[in-house]
Amino acid sequence: MNGASREALASAREQLDALTDNSSVDAAKLAEELAAVTALLDREVSLRRVLTDPAQSGEARAELADRLLGGKIGGPAAELVAGMVRARWSGSRDLADAMEELSYSADLAAAQRAGQLDDVEDELFRFGRIVTSTGELRRALTDQSASVAAKTELLNTLLGGRANPVTGRIVVRLVGNPRGRSLEAGLDALSKLAAHRRGRMVAVVTSAVPLSEGQRARLGASLAKVYGRQVHLNLDVDPEIIGGIQVRIGDEVINGSIADRLDEAARRMAG
Repeated sequence: MNGASREALASAREQLDALTDNSSVDAAKLAEELAAVTALLDREVSLRRVLTDPAQSGEARAELADRLLGGKIGGPAAELVAGMVRARWSGSRDLADAMEELSYSADLAAAQRAGQLDDVEDELFRFGRIVTSTGELRRALTDQSASVAAKTELLNTLLGGRANPVTGRIVVRLVGNPRGRSLEAGLDALSKLAAHRRGRMVAVVTSAVPLSEGQRARLGASLAKVYGRQVHLNLDVDPEIIGGIQVRIGDEVINGSIADRLDEAARRMAG
């Protein structure tokens, strides 16, 4: 997002944090209601345009939202939606995108309040790896001819009783309403959003064999020293790297695998 939308989103994030910091606010319910508003904005393009029309005053837009949603969503969600439509947005689509982000953030806030955010982060990462490596599952979850109910049933079978309820809710929501993204991109965005909630960076660490607790602690401490902030480790095992580890943070790759060294040696010999 750029310009006015970036400022509006920053303000909405602050408002969401204020709401979810209040223990009397049901963050899971707030997430569900914001997701419903997102779906409404996606369906009703004309409504989305009216609610972001700069020719109308912010108060007029907020009053319209209240008339449409009053009694259908709770007070915290209505308060947040009103604040968002009062703001200026660079494009109408940005309002729906921001609403979706806040719906996921509210669910992550519920996990954080329960001390389960780490579990949700790890489960999102692991599920993303499973989807990437299992073509049949990916096809079933992204099949446009399959109903949302069928996909939900499949996810409930896979995750029910095994994953945190917050993980289950947000994955079901993502699969049911991908909003033009690939499933992998959506899961990656959710993982980053979870990490951002703690103000941490995410490092994807690939090793030939599972790392011990001590190795993980030392690696985490080293990366925190390098980057000046806490780094959450998402761990993956790939025997093909032979030995050592590969660390990816954003677009940066720190490669210490034996396979990488062999490749480099082969390139030098060929040169």
